[in-house]
Amino acid sequence: MAEPYAPMPDDWRRALAVVAHPDDLEYGPALAVAAWTAAGKEVVYVIASRGEAGIDTLPPEEAGRVREREQIEAAAVVGVDKVDFLGHRDGVIEYGLPLRRDIAAAIRTYQPDILVTLNHHERWRSGDWNSPDHRNVGTAALDAAADAGNRWIFPELLEQGLKPWSGVRYAAVGGSPHARHAVDVTGTLDQGVAALEAHRSYLPALGPGHPMADARGFLKAKVERFGRRFGGIPAIAFEVVGV
Repeated sequence: MAEPYAPMPDDWRRALAVVAHPDDLEYGPALAVAAWTAAGKEVVYVIASRGEAGIDTLPPEEAGRVREREQIEAAAVVGVDKVDFLGHRDGVIEYGLPLRRDIAAAIRTYQPDILVTLNHHERWRSGDWNSPDHRNVGTAALDAAADAGNRWIFPELLEQGLKPWSGVRYAAVGGSPHARHAVDVTGTLDQGVAALEAHRSYLPALGPGHPMADARGFLKAKVERFGRRFGGIPAIAFEVVGV
């Protein structure tokens, strides 16, 4: 039998969630966000792209506008009122200095205690291959935590008035196959479903029969599955990484 999940530490005040695309957080982590904001914690979203390559039937410029708007709506459902978009090109986000610099700038701006990101490993729990956008953004977020605290890395940020911030204690990685911690999401399923359903233009593009297109069924099954390793309590699992 799999080892039970440990409760994720909750002795923090502000989180910065950094992911590749609009909708990435809504496939599970947003339920934890709803629990955190209900407890008085502050969460800010930073999205590397606008998701403009995600809808085959819409030109990228139009898709980007639609998905940006729907992400802002989804965030508000779970108590997040600040969403920044970095403008990296959807589908071809590169790991490198520009991405690290942009995330380090966000960390210095919002001064979070923890980072939240999505699976940066090569594979998902299912064994399926993970996308390069997810891998690159997740890895860059972990690296940017150190970058943000070093005044000699990206000194141009100092010129923009962004002082070093070395207060990030750890990162919580959603969707990781190496998760060992979980967050109690009792009572947040309806918010999570509403947040995922806010992506009303994108979900139909997944195609008929896609499991994620059934927001309630998908999320209910997920929190129940994680809950079996968390004392039967509905949960969302995270890998906790020191940075």
